[in-house]
Order: sequence, then C-alpha cells, then structure tokens
Amino acid sequence: MAPHLNIVPSMFVLLLLFISASKVQSDAFDVVAKFGAKADGKTDLSKPFLDAWKEACASVTPSTVVIPKGTYLLSKVNLEGPCKAPIEINVQGTIQAPADPSAFKDPNWVRFYSVENFKIIAYEKNTYENREFRSKLPVNIRFDFVSNALIQDITSKDSKLFHINVFACKNITLERLKIEAPDESPNTDGIHMGKSEGVNIIASDIKTGDDCISIGDGTKNMVIKEITCGPGHGISIGSLGKFQNEEPVEGIKISNCTITNTSNGARIKTWPGEHGGAVSEIHFEDITMNNVSSPILIDQQYCPWNKCKKNEESKVKLSNISFKNIRGTSALPEAIKFICSGSSPCQNVELADIDIKHNGAEPATSQCLNVKPITSGKLNPIPCSGPVPKTPSASA
Repeated sequence: MAPHLNIVPSMFVLLLLFISASKVQSDAFDVVAKFGAKADGKTDLSKPFLDAWKEACASVTPSTVVIPKGTYLLSKVNLEGPCKAPIEINVQGTIQAPADPSAFKDPNWVRFYSVENFKIIAYEKNTYENREFRSKLPVNIRFDFVSNALIQDITSKDSKLFHINVFACKNITLERLKIEAPDESPNTDGIHMGKSEGVNIIASDIKTGDDCISIGDGTKNMVIKEITCGPGHGISIGSLGKFQNEEPVEGIKISNCTITNTSNGARIKTWPGEHGGAVSEIHFEDITMNNVSSPILIDQQYCPWNKCKKNEESKVKLSNISFKNIRGTSALPEAIKFICSGSSPCQNVELADIDIKHNGAEPATSQCLNVKPITSGKLNPIPCSGPVPKTPSASA
C-alpha cells in the first residue's frame, strides 16, 4: 500500500500523498531521524519539513523526503523549486493544522512555488468541526508558477478560504478531487485560478459555499469535465472587470458536468464600471442542472452586496460563447438570463438544444438584454421570452 498523509485540522481536512513522477531509486531525507521532527502532535513540523525539502531539492540525484508514522503539527510550509533532480515526498504519518485560525500569519497553509514535473496523490478519511472565524483566513493549498504537474485524489474539507488556488501555472491537471465546505461558508471557492494556461480539472466532486470553480483573468486553453458541483454558486467565469489591466480569458470548455442545488449553474460574471477586459471562446456543453436557481447566466451587472458603480456599464467584452445540450430543472422561473453590457453588447452567443424546466407551477422563462443569441435545436424555455431585470445582481 502506498504511504499516505492525514491532515486533520479542526476546521478542515486536507490529506495528501506527495510523490514525484520519477520511479527511480532515490536518497531518503527523514524529517525525524535527520532533521529532529517530533511526532507528538504539538511540536511544529514546519522547520524540519522545510529543511528536508531544501536538502532534497538541492540534491543532484533523485531524492525522497520521508515523514514517518506518527502525529505532527504543521503551522505552514512553502515548498519552493526549481529542484535539481526528481523529488518525492513520502508521508506516512498524520499532519494536523492549528485549530486556532489566529495562528495563521500567512495567507496560505501549504504552498508549492516554481516546481516542475511532479505528482501529488492524496487520501482522505476524516471529518471536520465547523466553527465561525473572524481573522484573516488561509488557502488550504496553493500552486504558484507550477508547470507540467499532475495532482490527483486530494480531499479538502472546510477550508477557511479557497480550497485550492492556482496562479501562473502551465500544463497542470487536477483530477479526482473531493472538496467540501458548508453551503453557507463565504469565499470557500473549490478551485480558483488566474493567469494560467493549459489547466485541466477532471472527474471531481465539489461542494462549497461559493463557486465550485472560479476562473479569473489571464486563464487560457482550459478544460473542465466530469465535475459534480453543489451546493455552491456553480461554475463561473469571473468575476472580471473589477481591476485595471486584467488579462483576457479565452479558450475555456466545460463539459459533462452535473450541477445540483446551486445558486448558479453555468455563469459568466463581470462588474459594471470603468475597467475593461475580454472573454471569448467559452463553451458549456452536455451539462445537467438539478434545482439550480440560475442555470444559465451571463451577468454583466454583477454587483455582490451592492458594492459597485451601479450607473455604469461593464467594459468587459464577451464574444463567441456557447451553451449546448444543457438540461434539467430550475429552482426559479428565470432559467436563462443574458444580461449583457449596453456599451459592449455580447457577440456570437449561441444556444443549442436547451431543455430546462421550472420546478414550480410557472413555466421556465428566458431573459435577454443587449444580446441577440444564435439558436438551434430544441429550446425550452424560448429564448428571450421574459422581462429583463434592471438592477445589478446583489448575490455573489
């Protein structure tokens, strides 16, 4: 049986097995035997872990960082590359995060930075204790400037902020993930990414209090497929247009997903106001919606908590967007909402083979503003058959 890592904080569980892509024999760096770590559940593992990582990373031959059986406390760790040879982290013990959120002085708990050609495989078997926190909250696991990576079988429960954050990464696949947070927990996005290219998210189960997957600016050529999402806020492009100099989002395909009991389904959201941007070649296909409040949504009046310039149009340009073979049920009558910018109307928005029924007595409707969708196949509801809301949306 492969070794595994159990991380058991009181608020969330993130259980990881780290292993490099290399199968060759490697030198071992034992955090207990060589670096003085204590498996007592009280002594911080951070320094021995980091010291072992640094020596292993500097090795010119393949190496393994070993965390033996036992219980360890980990306050935080930043694992930085590049490394000189293949590196493996073999964790056989249980690693706990601090129960008190005030102990987190860093915005991240576990962070990988500038690492190439590696795998992460994980195992999970524990529960969580939900609490209310008011301090600054950390991200469970963060990937910055990581390339050519495969991340498999991570389970993240009850993160205090984003579960997984992907930034400036290239050619990285996240597969068979399990992510869970209470449906009322804010800002607990399952996976958030930005300024990354060639990211794939596959065959994962995400239950959160925010977006299951959120796609920020600078994301290109991304595939999301075989995701089960819900509860939460659906799968979202954005939000965009809040900040200056945001990079375009392009080439995103979301397919073969099931979205259940969420506030939104397939969504694109941009802020009204002065900052521009561009979103193009976004394709949602073969998606099942179960009791979703807004199954198909383009919202260019996105204004959570009414904190926006309500009298301005969004400057983000949307083009070449398709919604195909989307079926299921809507919790509200408005199954489709296209609320596009008056100054930059949506271009080439396609609806094909849509069949969404309202769960209530009223029929499902479709609302359109500043867009003329291209249609084909069976369409229920009839495109643009309902009135358009005039006020910015106040939900996140």
